[in-house]
Amino acid sequence: MSICLAAGALVISLGASEITLAWRHSVQKTVWEELWRETPQGLVVVEARIQGSGAGMEPPDGATLADGFWRWRPALPPLPELAMRRSGATADWRVCVDGRCRSLDEVLPPQADPVVMRPCR
Repeated sequence: MSICLAAGALVISLGASEITLAWRHSVQKTVWEELWRETPQGLVVVEARIQGSGAGMEPPDGATLADGFWRWRPALPPLPELAMRRSGATADWRVCVDGRCRSLDEVLPPQADPVVMRPCR
């Protein structure tokens, strides 16, 4: 099992069934991270975490503060795929596998938009 990133006909396997997707909020400049896992039902977000709050980034009720991040488990059903847009107006998405993080433009061409995360088939 592995998670793939797709942009048009280009499909890249990340070689892992669990990844962290991270980005920096365009206004607050606060880090937001989500831990995603591939399951037989689809992609499941295991944990979301933000480094602060404000400008639409308030942690929900039940979130706990640990290691400088507000952490919680979003109540989302498994997803068949997740589309990510790249405006160029903000820093690119970051993809982390086994603690190694790379900017999305290190994996796919910078003009690739949208990028779709999905289980590899």
